[in-house]
Amino acid sequence: MALHVIVGAGPVGTATARLLAERGERVRVVTRRGTGPTHPAIERIAADAADAERLTALTEGATALYNCANPAYHRWPLDWPPLAAALLTAAERTGAVLATVGNLYGYGPVDAPMTEATPLAATGTKGRVRNRMWADALAAHEAGRARITEVRGSDYVGAEGTSLAMMVLPRVLAGQRVFLPVDWDAPHTWTYIPDVARTLVAAATDERAWGRAWHVPSAPAVSMRDLAGRAAALVGAPAPRLIRMPYPVLWAAGLANPFARELRETAYQFDRPYLLDSTAATATLGVEATPLDRVVKETVAALRG
Repeated sequence: MALHVIVGAGPVGTATARLLAERGERVRVVTRRGTGPTHPAIERIAADAADAERLTALTEGATALYNCANPAYHRWPLDWPPLAAALLTAAERTGAVLATVGNLYGYGPVDAPMTEATPLAATGTKGRVRNRMWADALAAHEAGRARITEVRGSDYVGAEGTSLAMMVLPRVLAGQRVFLPVDWDAPHTWTYIPDVARTLVAAATDERAWGRAWHVPSAPAVSMRDLAGRAAALVGAPAPRLIRMPYPVLWAAGLANPFARELRETAYQFDRPYLLDSTAATATLGVEATPLDRVVKETVAALRG
């Protein structure tokens, strides 16, 4: 059994740990408090992953090191640089493949479907932070110091997800009105959390995937209104009442609320079509997107449970 070390026990880290454990692999989950999923094959360790020496010791002998960490949204510029540096150092010292869970922020505002070749032209702070992390990892790979890969998905849906969709769906299922700065009818790609885990493991364990980024296979885009309507229909809830918040209201809310303030930077993702092309990962890694009807059904079941 190979050893796989996962930093972070959020939705993707947990899904990845469970996937590997169920395949019979040894899994070590590293978080500050030693939390994570429970399984006989999963070892949970309390450690500061930004401590390169400690993380290196925990990664010795591992096949892969998975970066599934997710610092607080408003602290990315402070927390990501030392954490990313420690992860890359541990990968360089141990030879473990560094497989990072990325996102689409690095592309910035776009008006066409995003592919892995779309320029990394982020205009916001968070996108630039992620681009610096990727550039450092890619430089280490090209210099022969490390083996790295990254998978990038769109907004997550699925159990324990924290995306905008996962803020909307519980209110829709409860028959409540939703008031957010969203074009409810713009087509949007949604990425299922288990598909992120499957793509991450496939990229970490297939040498064809190393040295580049991959988009997580995701179902064809639908609008937030469509997604909400499918969820409501499953449980017999009323038709979703979705109201678009004017941007000035979001801006004003950010004066008092740190999370709302951070949403100003990424508001462009929901005011136009936001489309992900993930054909490359399916063609090379063999990962297929979970059909959207199944995604919605399983997400609703998780929310109601």
